[in-house]
Amino acid sequence: MKHITPKEVESFLKQNQSLNIIDVREVEEVATGKIPGAWNIPLGLLEFRMHELDKTKEYILICRSGTRSARATELLEGHGFSVTNMMGGMLVWEGIIK
Repeated sequence: MKHITPKEVESFLKQNQSLNIIDVREVEEVATGKIPGAWNIPLGLLEFRMHELDKTKEYILICRSGTRSARATELLEGHGFSVTNMMGGMLVWEGIIK
């Protein structure tokens, strides 16, 4: 499983790099704030919505602490997606939230 730190994600965003971020937290959690541009697909729905994703793109998966996004990373990897887990999740995110 590939990992990325929140600081690395923040740095890429500050450089205006296009990132495909999927936030697997529940809708209520995301309502309190998310990384700008992140797409919310709760972990429980990910298996049913993976058809919406493009296997030619790379995705960064995030959650509150990094545990659910690790499970999501394993699920998507198993289906042939290129994915990276953001370690520590939103608990350690220091960047902008919307």
